[in-house]
Amino acid sequence: MTDVEALYDYRFSEAERLRKDRLWRVLCQQFLQKYVRPTDTVLDVACGLGEFSRHIRASRRIAVDLNPAARGLLSEPIEFHLGSARDLGFLGDALVDLAFSSNFLEHLPDKAAIDAVLHEVKRVLKPGGRYMVIQPNVRYAYREYWDFYDHHTALSHLSCSEAFTLAGFEVEEVIARFLPFTTKTSAPSHPALLRVYLGLPPLWRFFGKQFLLVGRKPA
Repeated sequence: MTDVEALYDYRFSEAERLRKDRLWRVLCQQFLQKYVRPTDTVLDVACGLGEFSRHIRASRRIAVDLNPAARGLLSEPIEFHLGSARDLGFLGDALVDLAFSSNFLEHLPDKAAIDAVLHEVKRVLKPGGRYMVIQPNVRYAYREYWDFYDHHTALSHLSCSEAFTLAGFEVEEVIARFLPFTTKTSAPSHPALLRVYLGLPPLWRFFGKQFLLVGRKPA
């Protein structure tokens, strides 16, 4: 078992994984799908347990992660590649319409590693393609941020915007307060509550401790 596999087994029970999957289904259907066209090729960068790849609708879905267990969670036609997001050599240039990451960049060891991911994702995006990230926001989750042993790099919506800009992206959208910090302890923890939450953006100001950022590769 790899370190990544062991961490997932420690952090998420089977019941918690099922609950997360139901929440991701709602998140994809009600909110994230509007960024993805049925004809798009999407890349799930550091896919984790593969929830985004399973629940988003797209013509081609590609996922990459260091966790070999992800392969067993992603069935065809999803294409899974075992490896680092810093080396997407299995993909040619300008093939992807939308790349997506959730709760990933904070796990990288330093900002040089973040820069490497951003440049590699930008390489595989088509001109006009987008990289969307959902990240814990250290500005609003500074107490909880370091409660996870594998959190190495602190990012706010502002510092992440700078990183994207320096990597050559055009930052199109930033929601500084979007989702709660974690599905393990924060509301909304039930799919029905999440539907209500997503439909009422004023609530995000009170519960949102993760940001959403969309960067566009210049055409």
